[in-house]
Amino acid sequence: MPRGWPSPWPGQGDGFVPCLTWDGLVRTFKGMELHLTPDIEAKLHALVAETGRAADEFVQDALAGYLEELADVRAMLDSRYDDIKSGRVKPMDGEAFFASLRQREAAWLKKPTPP
Repeated sequence: MPRGWPSPWPGQGDGFVPCLTWDGLVRTFKGMELHLTPDIEAKLHALVAETGRAADEFVQDALAGYLEELADVRAMLDSRYDDIKSGRVKPMDGEAFFASLRQREAAWLKKPTPP
């Protein structure tokens, strides 16, 4: 954001933000467009002001964590699918499972509690 342009965040003067630029509608992140909702942008700005870390560091950390979690979930789902496909695990009908769960819960609630 060139000096003298209005800050995207209220109360920040000309507010130069390294690696994030303001074109009036879209924030650009190192050659990528990053569309932020006003509430997410406000949270990001609050973290920047509170910690002194650069906004791009927070965005990179958040995206790296999200992608890592997504890869972990994908690996887990692939593994579960392979278990079912190979026959190591038998799929269970969801309705049957919850009916069984309700029966076990009812039986557990009927048990007398020790004094």
